[in-house]
Amino acid sequence: MTSDDAVREIRVSAAVILDAVGRLLLVRKAGTTALMQPGGKPEPGESPAETLSRELDEELGLKIPPKQLRSLGVFRAAAANEPGFVVVADVFAADIGAQHPVVAAEIAELRWITRADADELEIAPLARTYFLPER
Repeated sequence: MTSDDAVREIRVSAAVILDAVGRLLLVRKAGTTALMQPGGKPEPGESPAETLSRELDEELGLKIPPKQLRSLGVFRAAAANEPGFVVVADVFAADIGAQHPVVAAEIAELRWITRADADELEIAPLARTYFLPER
């Protein structure tokens, strides 16, 4: 296998956040078209949970300490906004309690969706494949 054949990976941390009626929180970053789970890329020295805690605060104003995030595992899917790349995501369930997410930083839109809503929307492969709630 040549270096050109190597899979190009993007490592991220991502959240599964459900509301009281079971809808999944997805966001759309400015300049993109696909809705995806909140989260992002690590900064040097951060653990996956620390990355997600920071990103949720920066992007949505949600305060969730890393120790309160529950690991769901590592998942792989085609990257929504970087053709030819695969996202390798450390995914965590996040309970936001009474907090309400607000659009901040590079986030242009947030939506609470069900699987039925997804038929009408462009959803990132990671969320569509693994995390959309049942109808």
